[in-house]
Amino acid sequence: MKRFTFLLLGLISLHSLAGTEQQLILQTSPLAGFQHHAGPTLFPLMQVGDRLILRREPGNPHDQKAVRVEWRGVQIGYAPRAENVDLARLMDRGTRVEGRILNLQKNRDPWKRVLMELYVMQPDEH
Repeated sequence: MKRFTFLLLGLISLHSLAGTEQQLILQTSPLAGFQHHAGPTLFPLMQVGDRLILRREPGNPHDQKAVRVEWRGVQIGYAPRAENVDLARLMDRGTRVEGRILNLQKNRDPWKRVLMELYVMQPDEH
């Protein structure tokens, strides 16, 4: 019953946003490079649903399609290289792409700690 109530409240919230923007889910991915950036330090402060900012790094020496992921203005990793080609292409064309934390898990494997959902922001046509 709690789950249904939560889902219903979420749908009501989405309905109240009508007239602003719609979100089209682009992909669900683990956060890459978590252990090499501020992720381990910030992990205890992160919450499911937190907004993630994506920034293109075309000059990245390791990956020309690199998409940096930031939480509250601090880099916590990257979109996985194996999944960033379409993401980078969209961003290079000026498409607004954002993300949010979908799941957090205390795990030794850094690839399993943060699951993120990336979505394309589109103006509502109503």
